[in-house]
Amino acid sequence: VSDNRQQLVEMADALFADLAGLSFVDAWPRLEEAGFGSLLIDESDGGFGGDWGDLAAIMRLAGYHALEAPLGEHVVAMHLLADAELKTPEGPLSLAVHSGGGVPFGRHVTAAIVRGEDGVCLKAGKISEATNPAGEPRDFVEWDGLGAQSLEIDLDILEYLAFLRVCQTAGALDAALALTIEYCSERQQFGRPLSKFQAVQQSIASLACEAAAVNCAAQGMAIALDSPGHASFEIASAKLRANAAIKTGCALAHQVHGAIGFTRDYPLNRLTRRMMGWRTEGGNDAYWSERLGCMVRDKSGAQLWDFLVRRPG
Repeated sequence: VSDNRQQLVEMADALFADLAGLSFVDAWPRLEEAGFGSLLIDESDGGFGGDWGDLAAIMRLAGYHALEAPLGEHVVAMHLLADAELKTPEGPLSLAVHSGGGVPFGRHVTAAIVRGEDGVCLKAGKISEATNPAGEPRDFVEWDGLGAQSLEIDLDILEYLAFLRVCQTAGALDAALALTIEYCSERQQFGRPLSKFQAVQQSIASLACEAAAVNCAAQGMAIALDSPGHASFEIASAKLRANAAIKTGCALAHQVHGAIGFTRDYPLNRLTRRMMGWRTEGGNDAYWSERLGCMVRDKSGAQLWDFLVRRPG
């Protein structure tokens, strides 16, 4: 890990910990002041000059602390606008697809980069408020074609959203694991800590495996995005693995915690409710299974092996 990334992670970890539990309105000014929007913008253009590995590390922490803000969407949108040499509007930005469900924090953002029939554009529109399982804004937007700015590039917004959700899931699973270990160390049953029971130890070990798998998948995506060529294969694989880990990991964490894990005063549900919403954001299992299948279905055994071993990382 580079010194720049280590410093970035330390700063973000402390800031996100302070912002944990705050609403978007209270959290965003401090995130904007920290300058995360320039993370993926080249230093020659006045940006931080970071890479996708840096963003993956930041979004893992955003997931760990259940940050209530479209931070990753804003960073990616700023990067895409800079690459397209378009003027950046004031305020937070988001990402969306015309038929891809609600827009993350749509009611709070100035505009969103949208993939639709007319290509990839920066747009705004009329908001119909909606939320995800965690109560965060996932608003539906009636897009206004007036004033739309075309980025004149071909890209898949769902891939970027999938990347962000996998990274956030990695952090959220790590946080759920930490809560579960702490709870089992403190909670007594039959005169012994829960952590001393073999069945509980097995559940914790399984949860740790799910968290580790998603963290590895997130790193694989970042390496692929920072390498020449397309990262579609890594993103599809990672999103499917993260979706599976959410289903298994949330169940394990709640099973060990029992009833207390479902109470709003206990932090576990802030993590698991977000993760359950992330399973469908950025493409669900069916979508990415089909995409992944199309990438490999025409390859022979030898061709598939060669394709896999030549991937970045």
